[in-house]
Amino acid sequence: MDSRTGKKIRMGRLFDPVSNRSLILAYSHGVLMGASKGMRTLADMRHGLDAMRRANGLMIAPGMVKYLEDQFIGKDRPSLVIHMDWQSYSRGIIPYEEGSVIELATVEDLLRAGADALMTYLYIGHRDPEKEKLEIERNARLARHCDQLGLPLIIEPRSAREKYEPDDKSDVAVMSLYCRMSAEIGADLVKCIYPGDASKMQQIIEECPAPVMVAGGAKKDNLDDALKMAKDCIDAGAAGLMFGRNIYQSDDPETTLDAFINIVHQQ
Repeated sequence: MDSRTGKKIRMGRLFDPVSNRSLILAYSHGVLMGASKGMRTLADMRHGLDAMRRANGLMIAPGMVKYLEDQFIGKDRPSLVIHMDWQSYSRGIIPYEEGSVIELATVEDLLRAGADALMTYLYIGHRDPEKEKLEIERNARLARHCDQLGLPLIIEPRSAREKYEPDDKSDVAVMSLYCRMSAEIGADLVKCIYPGDASKMQQIIEECPAPVMVAGGAKKDNLDDALKMAKDCIDAGAAGLMFGRNIYQSDDPETTLDAFINIVHQQ
């Protein structure tokens, strides 16, 4: 027996055996942004997770596991993905031009909680190159630790300059670089924001050795736009989606989730 078996088993739980793709509901925004539509109260979250149980995985913050654990118990329940990091780069209230990031738990903590995967951030392009070095060091250490313990690692790479260099969010060279770095460090899955163009997305996916999951980003005004983006990503070769607000903040989250499931698994 070795940890590779554990990692394969956990990865297998995250992915549909027929389509070999995954839809993970990102539901950890509270630790980054505070209370918001779809997760204002604990009752909202419990109701929301129950309505969205058809997702392959559900991602929550470490401190919410004890409140929401019942949503993950049972054979027909989604995999538990734990959002390991806190960051202050993207916060709207009391914002920073450049933020910081820190782990909220240890890999052992997440295994004890029953996690099937964890997600961290990798920020690059800081004004101070020492910060980037520390981010690389931190994620490389976590990758080795996850390898030792058999827990899949999802890395979401981002530009630290997005507040004052917004073009980084659609610059295929920047995005391909940080996705490739994530894979080379040891990510099992890479979560990437959508660059706004399907051909750019395809290039990023082709140049990243690890499977790429695409982030949904802020809720779109028109659901059809979010569905089109999802289809473009799957057609470009994405391994799946990690969408949150476009699902749980919709008028009918359960029906909306079903629409994304149909796209991801091409049902």
